Amino acid sequence: MSDNNSTETDKPIPLLLALVPLIVLMIMLAGGVYFFGPDSSYGPNQISLLLATCVAFLIGRSRMGLDWPEMEKALVKGISLSLHACLILLAIGSLIGAWMLAGTAPALIYYGLAILDPSWFYPAALIICALVSMAIGSSWTTAGTIGLALIGISHVLGLDVAITAGAVISGAYFGDKMSPLSDTTNLAPAMVGTDLFTHIKHMVWTTAPSVAIALVLFSWISLTSAHTAASPESIAAMRDLLSQSFNLGIPTLLPLVLLVFMAVRKLPALPTIAVGALFGAIIAVVYQPAGVRAFIDPDGTMNFASAAFKASWKAFADGYVATTPDEKLNELLSRGGMSTMLNTVWLIMTAMCFGASMERTGLLQRIVLTLLKGVKGTGSLIATTVLTGVGMNLIASDQYIAIVLPGRMFRLEFARRGLAPENLSRTLEDAGTMTSALIPWNTCGAFMAGTLGVPTLVYAPYAFVNILNPIIAIIYGIFNVKLTKLEDTDPEIAEELIHEVEEAGEERV
Repeated sequence: MSDNNSTETDKPIPLLLALVPLIVLMIMLAGGVYFFGPDSSYGPNQISLLLATCVAFLIGRSRMGLDWPEMEKALVKGISLSLHACLILLAIGSLIGAWMLAGTAPALIYYGLAILDPSWFYPAALIICALVSMAIGSSWTTAGTIGLALIGISHVLGLDVAITAGAVISGAYFGDKMSPLSDTTNLAPAMVGTDLFTHIKHMVWTTAPSVAIALVLFSWISLTSAHTAASPESIAAMRDLLSQSFNLGIPTLLPLVLLVFMAVRKLPALPTIAVGALFGAIIAVVYQPAGVRAFIDPDGTMNFASAAFKASWKAFADGYVATTPDEKLNELLSRGGMSTMLNTVWLIMTAMCFGASMERTGLLQRIVLTLLKGVKGTGSLIATTVLTGVGMNLIASDQYIAIVLPGRMFRLEFARRGLAPENLSRTLEDAGTMTSALIPWNTCGAFMAGTLGVPTLVYAPYAFVNILNPIIAIIYGIFNVKLTKLEDTDPEIAEELIHEVEEAGEERV
């Protein structure tokens, strides 16, 4: 590299230049929505992310002299960070297809129609998903199982699926956030140096008000929209049709029981979901022989063993296609399959490419350093941490990065200002975890849209818990509400942080 290039790369990156790829991305995403509408997530958004990635690398090439092998290495690393999420997404696709074939999802809809009343459906959806998610520690698994059934019930009841999706996501993320089994709930305290249960107890102060307000809002919506719901006669007719089309009973619920059991036992998510899908296929073959035959061999030309094998593989790969006499019910139940998740996987991979390009070129760090300069007091520190978490979700497209990077960046800053690490871990979850599902190209937003069948920007206005949580966190910071002082936390943790601050050569404020 020439001396001129070295001199150029030593200069600080101008903030406006660091923002160029992000500005380009926002313009192209807006253009995609303008020209393609709801279909913008089926190609245009991915192309926008890839073009913005090219812009970031062009800046990196001109200012840092990055060559293609370095850029390619960064892209591969970025994509590798999302592979776990992509594999889970594909596994969820196969699970949905298998559970439709097995009658598991139809059974949940059947029984749900008997107990869920339109006048309190939305708050009930939030509570149900919160309890399940807290028990298993996974918002994704909750949305792909119970959440999917609730979406189906809302279709039958004539309710708004966007509001239902908002309630499902609100409950799923509340339970995930408050569960000691959740990966993000364990990750956040590990990043800042506090213990798990101190972290969970501290999160109650910002999360409980968010849920309480959301329940009030969903209750109000349920009460005021109940008159649009389906009639009792149409609900009874739908239940009758479900019972005629599937063998409904305890066996159909066994895949769900097994899935919850494995999750509570803290088994890894991917094999848990995969086993749930395989067990669903077994239940389908044993308990739904007529349904298996109707799905794959309506003319009866194959022996049953061949039909069962082909039906299971078809459900895993391309999902289940219902063949009931009711077209609306067929549309509702025809879901699942790995192939239906490929567009979402494409979106996640291109989003991670953009995040990797911003990080490798130093543009992301330049934006974050600018944010840190604006920190004056506790309120602005909390607000900056929240905005950084949201920004990481927007730029890096991954909730784990939105927890890890701000956690390491702000750890000593919180200690210098006399704040205990649980304040930071709570804020990381209030922002990084909760806002991830509100961004279409984030791994979480893409997953929820692909799984529930509702576009991210359509359900986002109703994901009240996810919206309120970061706002309440900022309000607490401004008014110094429920912020633990460093001297009031675990003495060993406080002493270690003070030692680190002193080693960094900076005084505590």
